[in-house]
Amino acid sequence: MADPIAIETVEMHTGGEPVRLVVKGYPPIPGETILAKRRYARERLDHLRRLLIFEPRGHFDMYGVIPVEPDLPGADLAVLFMHNEGYSTMCGHAVIAVGRWAVESGRIKRATSGETAVNIQCPCGLVRAWVAADGAVRFESVPAFAFALDAAVDLPETGRIALDIGYGGAFYAVLPAARLGLSLPGSPLRDLVDAAARVTAAVKAQVPLRHPDDPDLAFLYGTIFTDGGEGIDRPSLNVCIFAEREVDRSPTGSGVTARMALQVARGVAALGDRRQFQSVTGSVFTGRAVSPVRAGEFAAVRVEVGGRAHYSGSARFTHEPDDRIGQGFLLG
Repeated sequence: MADPIAIETVEMHTGGEPVRLVVKGYPPIPGETILAKRRYARERLDHLRRLLIFEPRGHFDMYGVIPVEPDLPGADLAVLFMHNEGYSTMCGHAVIAVGRWAVESGRIKRATSGETAVNIQCPCGLVRAWVAADGAVRFESVPAFAFALDAAVDLPETGRIALDIGYGGAFYAVLPAARLGLSLPGSPLRDLVDAAARVTAAVKAQVPLRHPDDPDLAFLYGTIFTDGGEGIDRPSLNVCIFAEREVDRSPTGSGVTARMALQVARGVAALGDRRQFQSVTGSVFTGRAVSPVRAGEFAAVRVEVGGRAHYSGSARFTHEPDDRIGQGFLLG
């Protein structure tokens, strides 16, 4: 009988959104680029994603991180992100957790004063994070841009609606919940998830996406419903439903990045303006557009996002070869 699998993790959460960070036991992931590593993990090692993300070790809304070797100059480390559907290109809540872990575990030497810089290569590109002595983290992501403003989409059972599509390391459809007769707060979460799934499916079918860097980045990750606010005088409540109907417990770091890019494109935020965004758990991220850049044909901005992650434990997960159910399953 083959030796049982044993994978060790550090368990964290950012605003309630889990981060299962692999620290030992995962096989090497080859590939000349991080997107090649992402493809290899998806095609050859997906049984391990299911093992860690699905039940009985995880749950429908679990989220994980796999450290890999970086290929970008200046990167201190690189990571792949995994969830119930597959492997995302960017994850701000995980970057916040990884930044803190990298410094406090000793992987990155702590600065003698002030914040410690950590350069994290994600599938979307290089993300620069700064970790404060108290564990708070801010990061500056890849160029973010408005792909479309007021895009018209035909939604089954609803008709034609307008929404924005923003990129913040991943593409999101963004619209006020009220546009679909829902409210934040107020509407049951199940209703929001059902509606977001319909929006995501409609956008995928009707709006071809493109990214100037790589076709692997040109996919819609999810839908973000907002309360219609901009986060100026009080935090703007939003809920992100991504991957396979997964609900983000955090305000969504890449979503905040995309929302800031959309605000700049609409002229409701200028460079340096600080905004606040709140999740369904009450956790808050800050967002600030810090500099203008280009992303191919798109006018883009660099966005700084701030938040905080906490440790929740550690684990050693095993799997016996004859345990078919233990390979991973999801109900519902």
